[in-house]
Amino acid sequence: MRSDNAKEGLERAANRSLLKALGLTDSELKKPFIAVVNSKNEIVPGHIHLDKIGEAVKAGIRNAGGVPFEFQTIGVCDGIAMGHDGMRYSLPSRELIQDTIEVMVRAHQFDGMVLIPSCDKVVPGHLMAAGELDIPAIVITGGPMQPGFADDTDLDLISMFEFVGAAKNGEITDEKLKMMENNACPGCGSCSGMFTANTMACMTEALGLSLPGCATSPAVDASKIRLAKESGERIVEMVKENLTPRRIVTKNSFENAVMTDMAIGGSSNTALHLPAVANAFNIELTLDDFDRLSKSTPHIVSLRPAGSWFMTDFDRAGGIYAILDRLGSRVMKEEMTANGKTVGENLKEMVLINPKFNQKVIQTVENPVHKEGGIAILKGNLAPDGSVVKQAAVSEKMMKHIGPARVYDSEEDAMSAIMNGKVKAGDVVVIRYEGPRGGPGMREMLSPTAAIAGLGLIESVALVTDGRFSGGTRGPCIGHVSPEASEGGPIGLVEDGDMIEIDIPNRKLNVMVNDNILEERRKSFKPIEKPVDGYLKKYRRTVRSANHGAIVE
Repeated sequence: MRSDNAKEGLERAANRSLLKALGLTDSELKKPFIAVVNSKNEIVPGHIHLDKIGEAVKAGIRNAGGVPFEFQTIGVCDGIAMGHDGMRYSLPSRELIQDTIEVMVRAHQFDGMVLIPSCDKVVPGHLMAAGELDIPAIVITGGPMQPGFADDTDLDLISMFEFVGAAKNGEITDEKLKMMENNACPGCGSCSGMFTANTMACMTEALGLSLPGCATSPAVDASKIRLAKESGERIVEMVKENLTPRRIVTKNSFENAVMTDMAIGGSSNTALHLPAVANAFNIELTLDDFDRLSKSTPHIVSLRPAGSWFMTDFDRAGGIYAILDRLGSRVMKEEMTANGKTVGENLKEMVLINPKFNQKVIQTVENPVHKEGGIAILKGNLAPDGSVVKQAAVSEKMMKHIGPARVYDSEEDAMSAIMNGKVKAGDVVVIRYEGPRGGPGMREMLSPTAAIAGLGLIESVALVTDGRFSGGTRGPCIGHVSPEASEGGPIGLVEDGDMIEIDIPNRKLNVMVNDNILEERRKSFKPIEKPVDGYLKKYRRTVRSANHGAIVE
């Protein structure tokens, strides 16, 4: 066992004395040492309950003959950080989480680890650590929040962001806004639609790194506690088997995950996070892989924000394995999973337990919501290295659009213009200097996109940015434009009034300006560098472009 490096032999008597200071017995010193890596904190609704899950994990580890040691990671709530300077720290927290786990696990020579993440950057940070460390690991994600309810309407966080625009437009009263505010998010868990947090939980299960059913099991459900105990029990067996993440996850596993992403209409942020996770596993996953699989994988479940179903509905319909079952021969079923069985073996067991999945929620590949997957990769002279759009959440009216650019060098400037009526039907809002390096931190643009929706412009106004969008964004919102403006990308050359061409079916994103004119503009172009200090200053020096997953080198 790896932990023997810290506890076995005459030379480790001092080490053992410190372990005994924790209350460990001689018999416990002979057992596997398991890290319980918990992202519990008291500021993030998706994390507030993770102490209960951690206790269940530790009970499972003890049941199976291991010794658990719990420590915490940081975690940012994107919803609370949204719309102000705090959002600059969300994406950069991903690598901090990965590094924190690596430091703790390697310093203390743990034999295995159970990872307990929830929320947007936290899940990929844990997955990146699993790939980098490659010791036996299993993930138990925190689970989705229940939908809110008020005024005979199901609600979620995105409802609230869109109500801001509606209130500004005079469509709802301050009293109704307050009522919705009090009821939209009813308790613990990751926001209740297929936004980034829940999408990444689904990716974790599809990759094989959590137990079947884990991704969609609600935060408040007893099934989550049972899964936590079973994960704690399973990690001890995984240590004995030396079943490590790199023995589970292959390029085929990532392709299964991307197909699942396309089928569920997942967050566009997966195009950042999955390549970064793959990089930690020494596997290359590109935007071209996303687009190739999108063209061949139908979108078969219409969850919020694209549709009306919530994560609770998806869970009752069979969750991730119901999706894999529907995708049929597309899925590579020989891939290993954390429970020691292949995807195909797990599918057989799931079908025996639930032989008829709910077709009201999850449609068939013969009768899909959309013939293509949820995400599309657009390229052109505005995004030579690619850009990302959640096409499953775009109205048919806006799949092709040409309109004049309204250019802003920050989210705040764009938001002010939108709220003050300066953005009109037909416009293309261009927000730049919000990329990984330019922001820095690549902020999500949920506030402006939700305001546009709330103002009733979602089917007439498009947004294009080198930043990114929340998993809760809907509408023609194109992010991750690469290269970004701060790297000299063409988005930095766009001027007010330039016509922007968006053609999602044909994967095009162009600024309709003569190449010679663009070249003349480039001669006098000097990227803006926003003043920052502290961690963001270091982050800006080392982060790579969005089309490479915004990984830090």
